[in-house]
Amino acid sequence: MREVIATVTSKGQITIPVEVRRRLGVEAGDQVAFVLADDGSVQVRRPHYLTVAELAGAAGTLPEPLPWEDVLAIAHEDQALVKQPNRP
Repeated sequence: MREVIATVTSKGQITIPVEVRRRLGVEAGDQVAFVLADDGSVQVRRPHYLTVAELAGAAGTLPEPLPWEDVLAIAHEDQALVKQPNRP
């Protein structure tokens, strides 16, 4: 086990040492997760992103399944809203 030191700035920021970035496999623009354990220890790791299977049921359920045509219509409406320029 090795200890690598980084200094915290007055804004609470640190530069992740190159050796740690390589070990984590992170580069500019990536995110890191700080895992706070009940025993007071902290781990730094790459975030774990959920798989589609793990997201099942996260948005709740409908009383009845929607017909496919309705699903497509909703998707097209949402896409049209995204394409509209922001207006005051």
